[in-house]
Amino acid sequence: MPIDVSTFGEFKGKRVDQFRLVSTTGVSVDIIGYGVAVRDWRVPVAGGERSVVLGFDNFDAYPEHSPHFGSLAGRVANRVKNASFDLNGKHYTLPANAGTLQLHGGDEGLGRQVWDGQVDEANNAVRFTHFSPDGAMGYPGSVNFSATYTLRGNKLRLELSATTDQPTPISLVQHQYFNLGTTADVLDHSIQVNSSAYTQLGEDLAPTGAILPSRGTIYDLRTARTMRDASGAPVDYDIGMVLDTGRATSEPIATVISPDKDLTLKLWSDRPGVQVYNSVTTDVAAPGLGGKHYGNHSGFCLEDQAFADALHNPHFPNIIYSPERPYRHWCEFEIA
Repeated sequence: MPIDVSTFGEFKGKRVDQFRLVSTTGVSVDIIGYGVAVRDWRVPVAGGERSVVLGFDNFDAYPEHSPHFGSLAGRVANRVKNASFDLNGKHYTLPANAGTLQLHGGDEGLGRQVWDGQVDEANNAVRFTHFSPDGAMGYPGSVNFSATYTLRGNKLRLELSATTDQPTPISLVQHQYFNLGTTADVLDHSIQVNSSAYTQLGEDLAPTGAILPSRGTIYDLRTARTMRDASGAPVDYDIGMVLDTGRATSEPIATVISPDKDLTLKLWSDRPGVQVYNSVTTDVAAPGLGGKHYGNHSGFCLEDQAFADALHNPHFPNIIYSPERPYRHWCEFEIA
């Protein structure tokens, strides 16, 4: 089926295109060039179809109001402590945008840039590219980024790559906000994650460097549970989960089931961790898809990634890439 391309908006003088992928199973996914954001994702259910992500019908809401809805975050996703780091004897200062931290690459990170998109109809895919110059958001090195979304049946696959001309930190993440159900919050979704540990957070919400066992805590998601406690009150999640080592990447790292059990999401990834977030502080002023209001707990994110603040924790998996070590990362979602 041909991939529909349309103009969705304009940002800083650049046209923002939208690409619509449709699969043989009736799934359709709209992706825009701004931040490579998955704007909408519709899945067949009994009696019709269901939109399963948070997004906006109008482009102007994205730069003004989006908390990274559906976008790619980087150059370094998640939090960088003190918005600075040292590399090869040089100190780099980054623009802070979350208190003393830099979050998701800063206010002009990759999720807030217009990428170029190229259709690959033979594979039902779109390849996005973006050149990030030396010094962008404080980071060293010129980097060529590539992101390819491929839709086959009920599976949406994302393949990320980057090449740089000098050593630099890179850690990208897809930032989908999902709601598989029909209510305004996701608290009654059943969630399971193949993780036995998490990265402890300090008061500034950056990791302390400690990796703690999740057994007996709210972060023990090895057995499926809802996002409520025993009394029915909401449980807030904004935590980096350490995926079990030695796992087979052919096995999903997470499984989430909608409250009505009509839809099940599975996620596969080659990353060592996943940030579990259930919209703890979300309160979006602009109307969302279909005029919806997105408030607290309106969506959940499964952000497969390297550990947050790896730049200050050398025992975390290495996120420094170089001309000899290009960046590669893949993940795949199935919703059926």
